[in-house]
Amino acid sequence: MDITMNHFDQEQTHPEFWDGKGCALCEAEQYKEAIAAFDKAIELDTNYCKAWNNRGNALCGMKRYAEALASYDKAVALQSDYHQAWFNRGLLLAEMMAYGNAIESYERAIELNPDPRYLHARDDIWLKRKLITT
Repeated sequence: MDITMNHFDQEQTHPEFWDGKGCALCEAEQYKEAIAAFDKAIELDTNYCKAWNNRGNALCGMKRYAEALASYDKAVALQSDYHQAWFNRGLLLAEMMAYGNAIESYERAIELNPDPRYLHARDDIWLKRKLITT
């Protein structure tokens, strides 16, 4: 008897499959299950920075900020020009009221991709920081 993998089984061996599943679970706010899917993607490819970034997003959804920051840090360590991870890192740091560090992350994201969302977020945090320190 010849045993072959069907198409679905083959997809499950690719980190992209698990990353996509994790993103769908995040959209449904099923963060625990999403983290498990991202972890599976990372198990298949420890250098898959997109899964590290998305894992950070799911952890933020659960308010597990220290772990989320570690995931974003891993994503940018693997791919230093990953602007979305720099932006997400900035959003998290702003949520943690670490405004100076948030601005630094936004600046890096803007340097890589001058997306208007990044500029607006940086300027918003810059203003909040200024109002707090005066």
